[in-house]
Amino acid sequence: MVSAQLAAATPAIASEAAFDTMLAELAVRRTEFREQRHVPRDFVATLKRAGIYRSATPAVFGGEPQPPAVFLDRIERISAVDGSTGWVASFGSALVYLAALPYDTQAQLYADGPDVAFAGALFPPQAGEPTARGYRLDGRWKFASGCSGADVLGVGMPGDADSDGKPRTAVLRPDQAEIVPEWDVVGMRGTGSFDVVVRGVEVPREWTFVRGGTPTVDEPLYRYPTIAYAAQVLAVVGAGVARAALDHAVRVGGGYAGVTGAPKLADRAYYRDAVARAEAELRSARAWFYEATGQVWDTVLAGDPATDRQNAELRLASAHLARTSSDVVARLIEVSGTAPIHTAHPLQDLAGDALVPKQHAFLGPAVFDAAGAVLMGLPATTPGFR
Repeated sequence: MVSAQLAAATPAIASEAAFDTMLAELAVRRTEFREQRHVPRDFVATLKRAGIYRSATPAVFGGEPQPPAVFLDRIERISAVDGSTGWVASFGSALVYLAALPYDTQAQLYADGPDVAFAGALFPPQAGEPTARGYRLDGRWKFASGCSGADVLGVGMPGDADSDGKPRTAVLRPDQAEIVPEWDVVGMRGTGSFDVVVRGVEVPREWTFVRGGTPTVDEPLYRYPTIAYAAQVLAVVGAGVARAALDHAVRVGGGYAGVTGAPKLADRAYYRDAVARAEAELRSARAWFYEATGQVWDTVLAGDPATDRQNAELRLASAHLARTSSDVVARLIEVSGTAPIHTAHPLQDLAGDALVPKQHAFLGPAVFDAAGAVLMGLPATTPGFR
């Protein structure tokens, strides 16, 4: 009996060991990724060995789909080491989108194994020319985070009558597209969120799916709210970045005295107050975020669909966490004296990284209005809220 239990635990132990090894390597290489503006393919392979890119692959195709809270915790831990890598790794969850592909198409997609890295360039949506087999695509899409190390790419198309107005995504091989390294930003500089150009490529209809459409695989993860999960994995990147900023503030507080002869930061009441408030606010936002995640997952496991209110709470908790995380980093900069005005100061990079999640369309100001409407029994005010 004991031997059987150990055998069953071996994959989990091996995965955790690979995860810890990956974090150690990331700590050494994160500056390299930021300077070259993308996470290279060899490190994507390291993320695969750590189980990131099978975390949303259907079990029927050899995947090891994880409960959302487990995957979110892993992305948060990666992001505390490097936000850009956390952002790229977060799209390991994007295979929940691909569960809406026809079943036979998914069988082909995972024919070589469950570790598939997907990068989506969904905006601006561009219509394809209908053909007998599918759609002929010609255009340029932006923000394809992680595209340099992806196994498959997705490009966004507008909704149509067949998709009930919901946007459609076409799935391509990397050799069917050109990647244009246009990415000059102050935050998440290492995500490689480059442009994707497609010229005259015909995509069969069975290699397109409706984003947030009905999955063709019936497993619990694919009954969890798809768009909400896509927002969650980005919000938790901000939480990891904020944790890194708080750890930095505590670490340097006892040593930095500045050039004026004033007391060390940790000896200043306003600094201690700011660090304590930031700690409380981040932990509070995280607690609600993970509480809402667990409640919806329990609902799904019980065989019931998530309610509109539960979906709204997931979206609201995600937007709140993203905003709180960014505010935490900004507050720590404000009380840290003149040191953070230098471009090489760690808090400057963390501030830029923390800004990105809350600016995302899934986490921006409109989410609060849409969630508030649902909580008051009104229709969501934002298209695609669910």
